[in-house]
Amino acid sequence: MTAQPEFRRVDLPENAQIDRAIHRVAEATHRLNEAVQRAVAAGVSVELVRVSRHHDGTGHWGDQVVPTIRATMPDQSA
Repeated sequence: MTAQPEFRRVDLPENAQIDRAIHRVAEATHRLNEAVQRAVAAGVSVELVRVSRHHDGTGHWGDQVVPTIRATMPDQSA
């Protein structure tokens, strides 16, 4: 009978955590861009405005944004 292999946890290198963070931001940005396209197709204008900058105290930072939405009013001149 063959002995079963022993499985044990191996910690991923620090770069993997950074790569995951970058991929999370990229995926969220992609979804945001798709949502903006759908909103524009529905007849609204969308502007993303930076409202703050998050700092971690060690020199890293990231911009935080909120959407400004303006709906196009239907033409009532008819």
